[in-house]
Formats: sequence, structure tokens, C-alpha cells
Amino acid sequence: MTFAGFMYSLSELWLALLKVTLAIIIGGIIGMERRKQGRAAGMRTHILVCLGATLTSMTGVYATSVLGYSGDPMRVAAQVISGIGFLGVGTILVKGRFQITGLTTAAGLWCGAAIGIALGIGYWEGAIVTFIAEVVVTTVLHRLEYRLTSKNSRFGIYVEIRSDAAVRAVLDMLSESYPITDMQVTAPRSGTAGNVGIEANVHAYNRPDLTPENMAKELETNENVVFAIESL
Repeated sequence: MTFAGFMYSLSELWLALLKVTLAIIIGGIIGMERRKQGRAAGMRTHILVCLGATLTSMTGVYATSVLGYSGDPMRVAAQVISGIGFLGVGTILVKGRFQITGLTTAAGLWCGAAIGIALGIGYWEGAIVTFIAEVVVTTVLHRLEYRLTSKNSRFGIYVEIRSDAAVRAVLDMLSESYPITDMQVTAPRSGTAGNVGIEANVHAYNRPDLTPENMAKELETNENVVFAIESL
């Protein structure tokens, strides 16, 4: 190998390392926000999606520009956009009569894959700007959306209790104290053995004081409740 060839290979190695590092950072930040919301697809899932999309895009470019294969270098990467839909479907759940959860997480995975593709081909500006936009949408706009709809509030609540022996008592307390429908007993989100989860829809149209945060704090004062969060 000539010196020029060696330097080219070295520069390509550092460029690949930079792309992979950015994919890890971007996927990790997006995933951390989803994990804070109690979503199944957290930091590791988003990192792997972004990494895989980055490598796929890099492979397509490498095959045509270095190995000399004919064809569209983005042909392989294009399949990521459609293929990620199978993973996104696994995050979407229908709970109760009014709640479909996981749509934002599924869209975030799809967007993370698109960012990874942009990183893989070196479209830095598009990848970074889109990453910033996704963070803003999933954090700032979530709060804005809540404020705009808080007066006509209908939200979900998740309650985790310490034992299945306390399920009936907690269900009775919820139905008597809050405007709740469609209560369902589920597996605990924390994964703690012996704990039980309860999902419910809250209709707070005539209760402007009843917000997810206030309700969660009230529920956590109950001795049987481990924690309570809004079920988005």
C-alpha cells in the first residue's frame, strides 16, 4: 500500500469513527428522553437503530465508491426506512377505549434511523439539525401540547402497587376518588417481582385541578402505591 493510500485509509477510519460516535450520542440522547417517559424503547434501542442505519448507509457508499459496484449507493439504506416500521409497530399499544400509546416512540425510532442514514453518507448539517428538532419536539412541544389541552383534559395514568393482594383496594380507591374508566391490571413496568401495574383513563373535563402530576403525587401517598406516572 502506498503512503497516500495509507493516509486515505486512516482518514476514512477516523471519519467512520466520528459517524459511529455521533450515532451513539444522538441515539442515546433521544432514547434517554423516551426512557424518562417510561417507554419500552429506551437508550440502547435508539442507539442500535441509529448505529445500524449509519452503517447501512456507509456500506452502500463504500460498495459503490471504493469497491466499484454499480447501482444506487442508497438502495440498501432506503430499506431501513421501510424496515424500521416493523420495530416501530412493536412499541405501539392500544390500551383501554381512548388510549393508543407508543406512536411518538415509533416515530422517534423512524426519525432516528433517518438521522443515522444522513450521518452515514456525511450529510452532517441535515443530521444535526434534525436531531435538534426531534429533541425539541419530544420535550418542549410535549409540555406545550399539554398546556393547550389541559382544560379539556383526558389522560392516562399508570399506578404500580406493591402486591396483587392490594389490587382490589387500589381499584376501589381509584374508582371512588377519581373520574376514571377502563381500568386494566397489567404487568409492572419496573419489572419488580410481586408488583402489579394498573392502567386507567382519566376524564378530567370538569376538574381543572386534576392534572397527571397532581394525581400522581396524591396516589403516591397511598401505602400500597409504589409510584404513579402519566401513561402517555
